[in-house]
Formats: sequence, C-alpha cells, structure tokens
Amino acid sequence: MRILVVGANGTIGSAVVNEMKGDTEIIKASRSNSEIKVDITSTDSIMRMFEEVGEIDALVSTTGSAHFGPIEGLTPELNRIAVNSKLLGQINLVLLGLPYIRDKGSITLTTGILMDDPVVGGASSAMANGGIRAFVKSAAIELPRGIRINSVSPNMLEESKEKYGSFFVGFEPVPAKRVALAYRKSILGSQTGQSYTIY
Repeated sequence: MRILVVGANGTIGSAVVNEMKGDTEIIKASRSNSEIKVDITSTDSIMRMFEEVGEIDALVSTTGSAHFGPIEGLTPELNRIAVNSKLLGQINLVLLGLPYIRDKGSITLTTGILMDDPVVGGASSAMANGGIRAFVKSAAIELPRGIRINSVSPNMLEESKEKYGSFFVGFEPVPAKRVALAYRKSILGSQTGQSYTIY
C-alpha cells in the first residue's frame, strides 16, 4: 500500500507517518524539508506533486493554514489565508488527486474542533473546517471506483499546548499519537463520509 501524506513534517503528519510506518510505503510531502515539495495553495504545485508521486492507495492531508485573531480585525485578505490553504488547498488535493488514487483507495482530510466548539479568534479556521466537513460528506456519495473519503477533527494537541494553549482555555489537549489512530481508521477501515472527532 502506498500512502501520500501531505503535511508530513507537521505535528499531526509526523504522528500519522509513525502510526502507519512498517505496514505501508509512505511518501512524505510538505512545503519544505521533505522528499516531495508541495504548496497546496498552488494547483500547479499540486499537479507536479501527483505527477512525481504517481499512483497511490491513500491520500492523507494534515496541512492547511488559517489566520487566528479577533473577528473585528479579520479582513478579507486575512480570511483568504484559510480559504486558499485549509479549505481550497485540501479540496484541490482531492480534485486533482483523484486520477492517481487506485480503486477502493481512501482520502483523509483534516478539520478541527473549532467548527463545533468555537473560541475567540478562531472564526476563520472554523469556517474552513466546516467547509471541509461538508465537502467530505457530500463527495462521499459520488466518488468513483469505490474511493472513500473522511475527515479527522482533532482537539488541541498536547504537543501544541505551549503555542496555542491561550486560545483553548479549558480544553483538554489530546496526544498526537491518539489523533493518528483516527487516520489509521480512515485509511484502512471501510467507512466513508465520516468526520472523526478526537476529544
């Protein structure tokens, strides 16, 4: 089995790689410091990545940026970060990657807890997360060749508490290793159109 992990150098991506290694051939892609370079805000970059990688059994996206800050300071330009990266970037991975995913393969995208449990400063991220969840639910009923699609919605990570803890007051962080199990379930399981929330 060949798995392409986009965002493989991030906290979640690294945990997914560690969870799946040994069972599969893992191709790591990220913006920098990776065997395969990709910028998910560029459709040309995404196409070059898939042409370089070739056929895969599973596509996993653990990437996507968003602006954090008060709604009064959220400009269209700042909001576009989440639109172009976390929302359209991940959706474009699906649209451009479909021809490269083998029959009965899987796609796993990443959302986040803010779409269900909002915090001050997280509106742009929540918007992108909700869009991805809706796309996954809808795409699942019409993807060709038995290809499945799910998303994973993690809580704040233990590994990110120092950096983001001030945004997530009262949230109980979860270890990235436990979050990675949801990706394993999506990759190797049978469900489709699901949003796996990790509290």
